[in-house]
Amino acid sequence: MKRRVALLAGMVVAGIAGAQMPRLDDLMKGAQKLPTVPVPGSDAGATDDKTGAAGIKEALAVGTERAVQSLSRENGYFGNAAVKILMPSSIQKVADVARVAGYQKQVDEFVLSMNRAAEAAAPLASRYFGDAIRDMSLGDVRGILAGGDTAATEFFRGKTNDKLYAAFKPIVSQKVSEVGATRAYKSMMGRYESVPLVGGQSLDLDDYVTRKSLDGLFHMVGEEERKIRTNPAARTTDLLKSVFGK
Repeated sequence: MKRRVALLAGMVVAGIAGAQMPRLDDLMKGAQKLPTVPVPGSDAGATDDKTGAAGIKEALAVGTERAVQSLSRENGYFGNAAVKILMPSSIQKVADVARVAGYQKQVDEFVLSMNRAAEAAAPLASRYFGDAIRDMSLGDVRGILAGGDTAATEFFRGKTNDKLYAAFKPIVSQKVSEVGATRAYKSMMGRYESVPLVGGQSLDLDDYVTRKSLDGLFHMVGEEERKIRTNPAARTTDLLKSVFGK
């Protein structure tokens, strides 16, 4: 076990576009002081306190790094049907009218710009995920280890959602405003609000894109966590195999 912890302390999570995930050895600080944390499904005595705490922290660091890296690249949102940000339902009528009026290209560019904004904001999550990992308590570790396939993701969402929203929104606002087609589309929506058949729709675009960005982010973190828990091939280190292996 000491050998595994020593090896882990020397590992570094790969850098991602626009941001660096925290170093694993930084995340490991203080893990040696945690009391015993039994791992559900493991043999009695097979996992001690240091291994259990180290394993869950490594799983969280690896899973979040993979998710953020995936979403931060070009088409990370736009090219992934599971997280792609679609036309808001509240202004779908406006989009339909725009298409009929010959504005298909503008509508498509509007959707693309929302996803590009999300991709630009995604790297910011690394810092907040790293802070949450470092600040984990013994109760947090126990709850995650004993929880379901996305227990860590739920932990992250509870700890970081509000902070991520505050960090993402200014980037989202800047990026959607940089696209000329998006500004034109906002103007077009304003004109259509006065038309009886399509009026009444309102949308805080920056809020919508920010919330959808976070929904996609936590979806991907959940998928990575599920893989580590259920798929042996996703346990890419000896420590993950030891803690999560059956």
